[in-house]
Amino acid sequence: MPAPHNAFKAALARGETVFGCWLGFAHPYPAEIAGHAGFDWLLIDGEHAPNDLPTIAAQLQVLEPLPPHAVVRLPMGEDWAIKQVLDAGAQTLLIPLVESAEQARALVRATRYPPEGIRGMGASFARASRFSGIPDYVTTANAEICLLLQVETRAGLAALDDILAVEGVDGVFIGPADLSADMGYPGRADAPEVQAAIGDALERIRAAGRAPGILSSDDAAIARYLDHGAQFVAVGIDVTMLAAALRSRAARWTSG
Repeated sequence: MPAPHNAFKAALARGETVFGCWLGFAHPYPAEIAGHAGFDWLLIDGEHAPNDLPTIAAQLQVLEPLPPHAVVRLPMGEDWAIKQVLDAGAQTLLIPLVESAEQARALVRATRYPPEGIRGMGASFARASRFSGIPDYVTTANAEICLLLQVETRAGLAALDDILAVEGVDGVFIGPADLSADMGYPGRADAPEVQAAIGDALERIRAAGRAPGILSSDDAAIARYLDHGAQFVAVGIDVTMLAAALRSRAARWTSG
């Protein structure tokens, strides 16, 4: 019995475009609500949301039987953190602030069992193997891991072609907010210089045979990114969508 099939990875490999949403509440209940909303994938954010391993694992549990694929963004690319979240059942990871091919190669190794990598052999009591219920897990898991790297600085863009050449990298996500700040336009991802850099990067990623990714809640920007070849696209953030809806409702009845 092999490791579970990663349909998200397979869809990216086929060149399909998939739409997702960021999850920032760090709790399984709103994650489950989002899981019924109709998205193709959902990202559990461990970088800017108050998540830790137990809250990530709890969200993976509620999302597992639902249609959207769960992607986990860690706050960093440390080997031990990657090992723990993979053992908890994640199959697709997004790692932020990648700026070199050397980093990319190290991240590929961290997500793979030997001999391809250095992932620790603790699957016997891990949720990922159904607690030893998948006898062939360690020999089949590598092929089902999807690794997405986040490029969000000028240094990352300069090294993009080298990063894209690393075997085992499935996709590259361009981080508009951090990139705009690094380019000297904090809070202005819509600046023409930033948009030009993003469009060029998305096209280079697609041309290299990797999946390009992006996040935006602006429909016009999303349309531009799709024109540049964006393939896994997050179209909203649950926290900001709830906040906007609450403010709108409160303003409707408390103003005036």
